[in-house]
Amino acid sequence: MLKNIALAAVLLFSIMVEAQTVAAKYAGEFLAIGVGGRPAGMGGAFTAMANDVTGAYYNPAGLTQINFPQVALMYDAQFGNLVNYNYAGVALPYGQSYTFGLSVMRLGIDGIDDTRHALVDKLTGAVITEINDNARIDQSKVKQFSNQDWAFYFSGSKKYSDNLSLGVNVKLISRSIAEYSAFGIGFDVAGLYKASEALTLGATLQDATTTLVAWSTGRNELITPTLKVGGLYKTAVFNSLTVAPILDLDVRFENRKFASTFNVGPVSFDPHAGLEMVYNKVFAVRAGYNDVKQFTFGAGIKLPKLNIDYSFARFALSEEDRLPDTHRVSLILTLEEPRFAR
Repeated sequence: MLKNIALAAVLLFSIMVEAQTVAAKYAGEFLAIGVGGRPAGMGGAFTAMANDVTGAYYNPAGLTQINFPQVALMYDAQFGNLVNYNYAGVALPYGQSYTFGLSVMRLGIDGIDDTRHALVDKLTGAVITEINDNARIDQSKVKQFSNQDWAFYFSGSKKYSDNLSLGVNVKLISRSIAEYSAFGIGFDVAGLYKASEALTLGATLQDATTTLVAWSTGRNELITPTLKVGGLYKTAVFNSLTVAPILDLDVRFENRKFASTFNVGPVSFDPHAGLEMVYNKVFAVRAGYNDVKQFTFGAGIKLPKLNIDYSFARFALSEEDRLPDTHRVSLILTLEEPRFAR
């Protein structure tokens, strides 16, 4: 199956070879927002944890830690509700070693006014293309459009031993703005290694083969690979309290320089740091700092079969300079019954 998909991707590249193709910075930036209230509360550091359905995005290998089917929903209000970001995911254990998942993400700005054909001469009412002293906007000619980005992740993971799991994502991308649209396909490969009871290491190579996004205009954009590596150290402070510091590092190859935390030539490095404290396996508080210079905070509660997680993110800038805060709420339903067990 994967071989056939890979062959289709190669053929798609061949068909588009004569079109304008560029390795564009930030072409896949909407894919870097992340999913889930729990990871967001820890600054997006989740590569070495990835132990619920949202882990399919961060590290699909971590899905092998799930023993019951899970369904997740998320709503994210960004920039004062200007941008809507939503996510839904499902993960299904299969046998003793496999887990499969599907994740859907939508980033959208709706109700954008389109005034391209609404500029008229106020004397004649005729549509014009250049602004002059007689130009005005005819509100009856103003239309609206949406800017939408969709991503579909098909995930699979296998547990090779008690310590090692591997996983893969096949992702389809659909983008549109006004009458223009784009389609892309990409792949992620990942691994999770439990070095000890306390220490877990994880790594994900996103867009491993370089993801092609082909626009209807004939322009093709290439999303270059991003390597995410992370470490988690989980320990019990008291019988009822566990503490888990976690650290991720995003390694990009887009020559971002000043748009990164630090860089070495064309290679940039952006850390995510987080902390989760769980009391009695029911209540959790979280804090973190992410790659876009946001302080993050979060909390969660585990009810029977239902996890509710909330996160809050604020840019580390002065009050007059910073963008509005981000609020994210997610739900995870676990079908925790013997008949659904792995």
